[in-house]
Amino acid sequence: MTVIDISPSVMQFLLAFIVVGPLFGAVAALLPAPPGLKGRNPDQAVLRHGVTVTGAVLIAAIVLAVGFDHDHPATMQATTDISWIPALDVRIHLGIDGISLPLLVLTALLTFLCALYSYFKPPAGPSPKAFVALVLVLESGTLATFAVLDLLLFFLAFEMVLIPMYFLINRWGGDQRQAAAWKFILYTLLGSVVMLLGLLLVGLKSGTFDMVALATDNGRGLTTSVQVIAVLAIGLGLAVKTPMWPLHSWLPDAHTAAPTVGSVLLAGVLLKMGTYGFVRILLPAAPDGMRTFAPYLAAFAVVGIVYGSLACLALARTGAKGDLKRLIAYSSVGHMGFVLLGIATMTPTGVNGALFANIAHGLITGLLFFLVGAVKDRYGTADLDTLAGATGAALYGRAPRLGALLAFAAVASLGLPGLAGFWGEMLTLFGAYSPAEGLSRPAFRTFMAIGAFGTLLTAAYMLIVVRRVCMGEHALPARTIPDASAPSAPSAPSAPDTPQAPATPGTPQTPAATPASAASPTPGTLQAPPTPGTLQAPPAPQLADVQPYEAAAWTPLVALTVLAGLWPAVLLGLTDPAVQKLLSGGKS
Repeated sequence: MTVIDISPSVMQFLLAFIVVGPLFGAVAALLPAPPGLKGRNPDQAVLRHGVTVTGAVLIAAIVLAVGFDHDHPATMQATTDISWIPALDVRIHLGIDGISLPLLVLTALLTFLCALYSYFKPPAGPSPKAFVALVLVLESGTLATFAVLDLLLFFLAFEMVLIPMYFLINRWGGDQRQAAAWKFILYTLLGSVVMLLGLLLVGLKSGTFDMVALATDNGRGLTTSVQVIAVLAIGLGLAVKTPMWPLHSWLPDAHTAAPTVGSVLLAGVLLKMGTYGFVRILLPAAPDGMRTFAPYLAAFAVVGIVYGSLACLALARTGAKGDLKRLIAYSSVGHMGFVLLGIATMTPTGVNGALFANIAHGLITGLLFFLVGAVKDRYGTADLDTLAGATGAALYGRAPRLGALLAFAAVASLGLPGLAGFWGEMLTLFGAYSPAEGLSRPAFRTFMAIGAFGTLLTAAYMLIVVRRVCMGEHALPARTIPDASAPSAPSAPSAPDTPQAPATPGTPQTPAATPASAASPTPGTLQAPPTPGTLQAPPAPQLADVQPYEAAAWTPLVALTVLAGLWPAVLLGLTDPAVQKLLSGGKS
């Protein structure tokens, strides 16, 4: 069934445009703006260009999804297969199925929302021309990763995103951005070199680099030893990008230093490239090798779940000076652990859960990084102790809509039933309860129990974050103002005619603490000044609440998080037939 009947040639064009269009847009962003399109200034023109290009790509992705044959999601659609390097049998082979289509739409959506957000809130740094060009190159590489069906093209697309993200962190990031950018590029390049060797081994030993042919062959053209080596090499490169514990240490630094848009794209789509490679390449092409390493992959996954949660709890505690962006980054280590656990079960239930958790993480964590960036813009810091201690009212009292959105994203992230985060985690745990034939049930049920414990830890740190950032802490946690009526306290002379210090215009004032025995002042009379040395409650100025452009960028993520939570069949109906075919060796 298709919502709109679109011819195969138009579908091919749409997919090719989605992959290549951002590259042409990146080149155009570096050129001078045409005379009629300059706007108020060149910076505004290039930012508007970014919104236009990413918007066109998003529209094309939506039309592609509407024209997709939902009755046959396991079949590759909108395919293009052109010989590129005949000597190596490398082909420009593009196509989408129920596994890649949701990731394609998610990437187009998040990139458009980032471009829209940047138009109204440009990142501090060099000229926006390079910024827009880098975001568009990043989008093209990510979309190509989910659309190509050739191993070498997959590698090129996989590597294409590294340089743009390096410069986004290094040029537009915050403190320690250079060290974080170098750590990101070195980790991922090292993993990619090993991954390339594994991809070449699979292609040369099987006689083809075509991913559809490899999936149909289901590893029959590769010996078990070759499969084991291939899974070890390719899996290492994919695990770095995922990121899997203990190869995750580049992620918190990169997220902490990256600009808001960089963090959204890094968490929302770049991490999905690693887990997508496990599902698209290793599960169908090297099943025996995956079966050998599945218990180890599951063990690393559940360690990552618990480790990420404990790291978040440590950052969230009072006095830890934890950075909120860093905390969300560590939460990604735990959430991607659930994705890896689902893949390691090698069952349709587990893999469907992994793919669902992929999409849910992209929506929820993308929203979280948008919100944390907005909080940091308003407070000037993402330090949890500063955010919690700034005022007793905190976000609920100072920017209630922003506080409500942050609380919503937090409870979605902890897996509240009825929201997108719930289904992925539940399905991966179900898959671990009954793993594929040949895998140890006692071991995987132990992993399931550890993963379920990780969900409790996730709920704990997320609720702590909501309590501290949204509700705040007492303004006077350690010292109290002495009671003037107590005999030991020196009596201060009253000065009824002494005026208070003037308030800042437009800034609401917190009433100064008064002795318990003092009478309330008569309206219209002047207040006595505070006793010298008495600790005063700080003023609690209002913050700018959610702005219209922020609402435009965040509302789609909120709506899709609710939709996926209440109607999971929309996504599972796409992925399940494709996963069944993938795991059965190309048989529907």
